[in-house]
Amino acid sequence: MTPQPPARRPEPSSTPVFRNILKYGTLLSVAIAVIGGALGYVLVGANGLVSALVGAAMAVLFLGVTAASILFANRVSGADMLNPAYFAIVMGAWFLKFLVFLILVFVLKDQPWIDGTVLFLTLVAAVLGTLVVDLVVIARSRIPYVSDVTLPGDTERR
Repeated sequence: MTPQPPARRPEPSSTPVFRNILKYGTLLSVAIAVIGGALGYVLVGANGLVSALVGAAMAVLFLGVTAASILFANRVSGADMLNPAYFAIVMGAWFLKFLVFLILVFVLKDQPWIDGTVLFLTLVAAVLGTLVVDLVVIARSRIPYVSDVTLPGDTERR
């Protein structure tokens, strides 16, 4: 009798959604960096360019922390959203993100190489853009009503 390989835990149905959010959010942040950087440079100069790039980097960082924490929590908790480890990872990441945001705001607000208006407008564009990305990705996702369930007789998840 040939030994069977260990059973692979099925991937949660939300994993492709968050991967797409990471992918399209990163593309959005690159677009914001290019467009915001060009506009910032034309309107304000080098400080505007730097401010737009900092704002776009903050956007991709915060978007990435949220989606990556949920993907990591899914892996650690076995996609059991009622597992305390899931909540600890996701809430810990959101708290860390909030703390880093506050630190960055206080550190960057008085820097001579930052234009506050360009940074603010870049962050607003990033927040609105990531909301649109989340909406579009989730609306186009095909997630079954009952997910992550293995029925009797199923040998693997489809």
